This record gives sequence, C-alpha cells and structure tokens, in this order.
Amino acid sequence: MSNSLVILTGAGISAESGLPTFRDANGLWEGQRFEDVASPQGFAADPTRVHRFYNQRRAALATVHPNAAHLALARLEESWEGEFLLVTQNVDDLHERAGSRRMLHLHGELLKARCTACGIGGLRWTTDLGTDSTCPDCQETGSLRPEIVWFGEMPHHLDAIFERLASADCFLSIGTSGVVYPAAGFVSVARAAGARTWEVNLTDSEVSDAFQEQRIGPASEVVPALVAAWLLKTPS
Repeated sequence: MSNSLVILTGAGISAESGLPTFRDANGLWEGQRFEDVASPQGFAADPTRVHRFYNQRRAALATVHPNAAHLALARLEESWEGEFLLVTQNVDDLHERAGSRRMLHLHGELLKARCTACGIGGLRWTTDLGTDSTCPDCQETGSLRPEIVWFGEMPHHLDAIFERLASADCFLSIGTSGVVYPAAGFVSVARAAGARTWEVNLTDSEVSDAFQEQRIGPASEVVPALVAAWLLKTPS
C-alpha cells in the first residue's frame, strides 16, 4: 500500500462508546445554550458555568472506552504503508487510548487547557478547571480555559490538514453530520485532488452526495470490516 490516506471522524464514532453528542434536537448542548457554554462571550460572562460544563464532560471520559471502530483505525494506521492522517472533530481521547498517533484534533481537546493571560496552550489537564486554577507557566490564577475551539474561533491545524487533503489518494469520513464547516468541505477538497472518497454513517449526512462510496451502519461494525478489506489490498 502506498496511498495517502486522510480520515475524518465525528461525534458518531464516540457516541457508540457512550459519549453523548453535544447537539440535541433543539440545538442545545446538554440543556444549555451553546452561546453560554461554547463561546468566548459565554466564558467571559460566566466562567464558573463554563468550567462546570466541561468538568462534567472531562469526568465522563473516565467512564467510557474506545470501541471497535477506534481500535480498527489504530490498527489501520499501524499497517498503512503510505502517508496517514486521522483528523477528529471530537474532543475526547478515545482515539489516543485506542493507539492512534498520527492524528490531529480539529476542535481541541478536553484534557488540555490554555492560558488567556500568557497564551500558552496544550497544557495537559485531567482534573477540574475553575476560576481558582493557576497557570503552571505564568502563575496567573483564574486565567485557564478549556482547550476547546468555541463558536467564532478558528479550528486547529487547518493548514496542515488542507495540505494533506490536497495530496490525498483516499479520504474516509466516519460519523459526521456534514453540517459543521470547514470539516464538511473536506470531501470536496479531497475529490478535487483526485482522491477516492468513502463515507461511513448511520444515515445520509448533509454532504453524502459528494462521496463516491457509502457504508450505512454503526461505525463499530462497518469500520472494522472496511479496515480488514483495506489491509488485504490497496483501496480501489
């Protein structure tokens, strides 16, 4: 295998491990308005509420485990002989716990923090954050926030991701709604580069028509089967 592969994962893959998706049918996040808990303005207005929301999400990670889809993608990465990049919209650490290494978090990570005072980011943080938390770098108290990309903020690693998409031979999207941009546009970039494209989802996404191949079903069942087939031969 010598293909360049880019994989995008969304909330659907983590949901099968028991992590609820952020959005519900009413467009609220766990009963909260996203403006209140997922925006710089919401954090400035009530940091305690925002910290409480993400502390609950962070604590929930200890109660779930990678599922068969996460494990299959880690196995695929280990065996893939060409360029490989896993991009996830998820802020959990299930891919890492499954063994994925060549990956980027588009929307940040629950287990990291960033200081609004000195600007340092990527601080490993596994316990609760609060207004009494102190930045280990500048020693400022109350300046730490979750390393999460909130509404109105720029997703992480876009230059590196678009560079890989522009040279991809294969693009696979798993468990995404096709609603959130720029991730929803990745398939179009990959197609323009001549990549073969696959989608795995429970139902059609908003961008299903842009994919050449589609597999409908739970990621924990479909992805291991797809990976097994790919490891037998180069996708065609």
